[in-house]
Amino acid sequence: MKKIAVVFGLVILLSLQGCAAVMASKQPSKKNLTVLEIGKHRNYVISELGAPVTSETVNGERKEIYTFQQGYSKAARVSRTLWHTTADIATIGLWEIIGSPTEVYFNGEQLSYEVVFDNQDHIKSSQLIQNEPKTVSE
Repeated sequence: MKKIAVVFGLVILLSLQGCAAVMASKQPSKKNLTVLEIGKHRNYVISELGAPVTSETVNGERKEIYTFQQGYSKAARVSRTLWHTTADIATIGLWEIIGSPTEVYFNGEQLSYEVVFDNQDHIKSSQLIQNEPKTVSE
């Protein structure tokens, strides 16, 4: 009887950290990076990626940095939600031991882009900024 109480207590404790199925459904959505193509207007970039982190104007050109979470497609999020729900039911909630930490880890990738606009707010250039530069080995 004590073992059942301990297991039941563990299940309750682990489920308090969050349901993996709910976490999977609330993951960030995938951003459409075609808005960063040369010639696109600044309004499209802002509507997809949000407001820039920094903005400065030099010689009539606007240089901005956009930082955002690149998430997952709707199909991927729905599939993960269904998987976690099925696994939770099949294991009577024990799946949360694996599922919740997994969803915490796989929450999208933070990306930063430097975008240069011309004097009419059309993209002149854009490039991915590496958040963690790779070390060069000799």
